[in-house]
Amino acid sequence: MNQNSFGQGQTHQNMQTGNVPQQLNHGGHELFDVHEVLSTVVSGLNLKTILRPHVKDQELLNILNRQYAFALDEYNITVECFKTGGDPSHPTSTYKMQTGNDFIYGMKPTQPKKPVQGPNEITDEMISGYLLGSSKAAATAKTAAALETTNPVVRRVLADSIPNCIEMAYELAIYQNKHHYYQVPQLNQQDMQALLNSFAPVQGQMMNNQVQ
Repeated sequence: MNQNSFGQGQTHQNMQTGNVPQQLNHGGHELFDVHEVLSTVVSGLNLKTILRPHVKDQELLNILNRQYAFALDEYNITVECFKTGGDPSHPTSTYKMQTGNDFIYGMKPTQPKKPVQGPNEITDEMISGYLLGSSKAAATAKTAAALETTNPVVRRVLADSIPNCIEMAYELAIYQNKHHYYQVPQLNQQDMQALLNSFAPVQGQMMNNQVQ
């Protein structure tokens, strides 16, 4: 067999997904993107461990502990299916926050933010903000990875975990809002109505374009 024939045969074999071992059923983009996801999640877990001793509010501590336990389990099954290429030991769970979803609207005067000079200046406001940022970063990384993932199991695990990141971020945003750490301004009623009414639904069915 000449070199050209070998090359063509190797390419043809690589195109056959059935010849790829299950643990190697990953595309190139997927490997890099999932590596980024796992690195981001590890950073978030480490951040929770580092910040836990500085938390003063029991409610925030409960949120941190519940989110840590859930994220750790989700990390484990992601690593598992990524390494094996097959189903993890259990499906992705659904994170449920233990709070309401009412936001307080409006702005109140606050002190300007500035960098801290030591660990004794770390506050619950800062901690909840770091945790919120961590959840948002995980949601972004998992969304990007899921769009590039070829392995169907890994793609499903990533896609199913994105709503959990969103739920965690939402829970932390509500906590921050309740304590006036995260304030939500509103437009005046006239401007709000103008934007709410700036789009309209389509009436009727899609045009049936037939080739004559």
